Amino acid sequence: MDSLTTISGIAAPLDRVNVDTDQIIPKQFLKRIERTGFGQFLFFDWRLNEDGTPNSEFVLNDPCYKGASILVAGRNFGSGSSREHAPWALLDYGFRCVIAPSFADIFQKNCFENGIAPFILEEERVRFLMSRAKEDPGYRLTVDVEQCLISDVQGLEIPFIMHLDHATHEFRRHCLLNGLDEIDLVLQHEGEIEAFENRAG
Repeated sequence: MDSLTTISGIAAPLDRVNVDTDQIIPKQFLKRIERTGFGQFLFFDWRLNEDGTPNSEFVLNDPCYKGASILVAGRNFGSGSSREHAPWALLDYGFRCVIAPSFADIFQKNCFENGIAPFILEEERVRFLMSRAKEDPGYRLTVDVEQCLISDVQGLEIPFIMHLDHATHEFRRHCLLNGLDEIDLVLQHEGEIEAFENRAG
């Protein structure tokens, strides 16, 4: 997994709460065996009308948010099933992080394991960022993973956390900065594992 130290890009406001994984990537698109190619189906039922034409009222169809890499969303983002396809779709579409007041636990873990950073902010601050992104389409944010700080060119600085538990927050921060997934963490102890296997064998 690539290390993630700084994310800088357009912020897209998804002003909805309880966005579940079936809305992020509908079940009919889960048949692919690769991790790539899911971006075209992200928020499929919201992005497209029944006749297949783009829904002009959906935020990601607004040209001002084209190329957005930061998604600002409502509370309980990623609820529903545990499908890893949800962070795959977000990543394939171009998002590197989601900022929300809260996340479903399994979705949040899947994000960390697949190169998407889910960052937690107080709801009031999320609403503030969402308002900025709505009022100024093309609004850009910079997310500093090392400092756990969100900023913009106007001097805004907002601290964020990665988990309500401090130890888990620090662990997730370490993994993002060093590009470590669960397999990488295990391989860091490869010598100890081999030594144990030799003793046991």
